Amino acid sequence: MIKHKKNFKLKHYINYIGIGFVTILFSILSLTGNASISLQFLLEKIAISIILAVSLGLVVGFLGELSLGHAGFMCIGAYIGGKVSAMLEASLGCGISNLLISLIVGGIAAGICGVIIGLPALRLRGDYLAIVTLAFGEIVKTIFINTSAESFGGATGLSTPRYNREFLFIYAFIIVLIMLFIVQNLIRSKHGRAITAIRDSEIASRATGINVTRYKLLVFALSAFFAGIAGVLFSFSNYRVQCTKFDYNYSIEILVMVVLGGMGNITGGIISSSLITLLQVKLATLLSGNLAVLQNVLYALILVLIVIYNNAPRLKGFREKYSIKVLFNKIFKKKADPATVRDDEAKWDRVPTKINVDDLLSMDLVVTESVAKPDKGGEHNE
Repeated sequence: MIKHKKNFKLKHYINYIGIGFVTILFSILSLTGNASISLQFLLEKIAISIILAVSLGLVVGFLGELSLGHAGFMCIGAYIGGKVSAMLEASLGCGISNLLISLIVGGIAAGICGVIIGLPALRLRGDYLAIVTLAFGEIVKTIFINTSAESFGGATGLSTPRYNREFLFIYAFIIVLIMLFIVQNLIRSKHGRAITAIRDSEIASRATGINVTRYKLLVFALSAFFAGIAGVLFSFSNYRVQCTKFDYNYSIEILVMVVLGGMGNITGGIISSSLITLLQVKLATLLSGNLAVLQNVLYALILVLIVIYNNAPRLKGFREKYSIKVLFNKIFKKKADPATVRDDEAKWDRVPTKINVDDLLSMDLVVTESVAKPDKGGEHNE
C-alpha cells in the first residue's frame, strides 16, 4: 500500500495562527487587568461578526445561494439561548455550564430552522430564495415581538444574564477556532468539493451522482447552527435581547462582510468582518451628539470606496503591485542565492543511462555494399 506524504501548507493554518495569537494576547491583557471594558466589548462584537460572516459564507460563497435571513437564525439563537440561560441562572448561575447548555440549545434550535428553510431551497434559486429567506427573518422577528412578557418579553425584549466580560470574548474566540476547524475541514474534504460543484453547476452535479438535496440541507443547517451560536453569545454580551436588532438591515450587513471579504474566501471574511465591526464601533464613539447623524453616511461612503477599490479595472495594476500577498513575499520570502542554486539533476553527465553527446557526434556512418549497389534488374539486393 502506497502512502502519500502530506506537505505542510502554511495557508491552511494561517487563520488558526491569527485567531490564536489574538486570543492569547488579549486574554493576557484581560486577565492582568490591562484591557478596558470598551476593548473587551469590541472583541466580543468582532468574534460574533466573524462567526456570522464565516457561517453565511458557507451558503453564499461555497454553495452559491443568496440568503437574506441570517439575522433571523441569530434571533432564534439569541431568544432561545437567552431564555435557557435565564432559566438556569437560579440553579447554575451565570457560569461556564450555563453558557455551554445555552449555546447547544440555541444552536440546535437555529439549525432545525435552517433545515426548514433548506427544504424550499431545493426548488428555489437566486432572487426567489432571497425573498423566502428575507420573509423568514421578518416572520421570526414578528413572532418574538408579539410574545407575552412572561415568555420572551414581547416588544420590550427578553432580559438575559450578562456573562463576565473578562472571559466572554475568550470563550467566543475559542468558538471561532472550533468553527474554523469544522468549516475548513469540511470545505477541503470530498463533501466540500461536492458543495462547490453544486455551486458551479447543479445539473452537472446531479448527473455525476452528487446528492444535491442532502448537501443543501447540510449547508443550511450548519450555517444556521453557527448563526444561532452567535445569537446566544449576543444574548450573553447584553442585558436585554430585542428583536428590532435582527432586522433586514442586519442581514444585509452580514452579507456585506462576506462580499467584501471575497466569495468563498474564509480568511477574507474574517478580515472584512473584523474591520467593519471596528469601523462601526469607532464611528459610534467619535461621532456622538449632533454628529451622530453622520455615522451612517460615513459608514456607507467608506464601504463604497472599498468596493470601488476592489473592483475598479483601472486600479487592478495598483492592487496587484501593493497587495498584502506581494508585500508579504517581499518582506519574508528570501531570494534565491546563485551560489546555492543546485545543478539540474537530469544533466547529461549525471545520468549514466543517457548517451554521451561527444560519443554520439564522433560516430561514423558506414554504408554497406548491399544497400549502395542495386542489381541489374533494377532492384536492391537483400
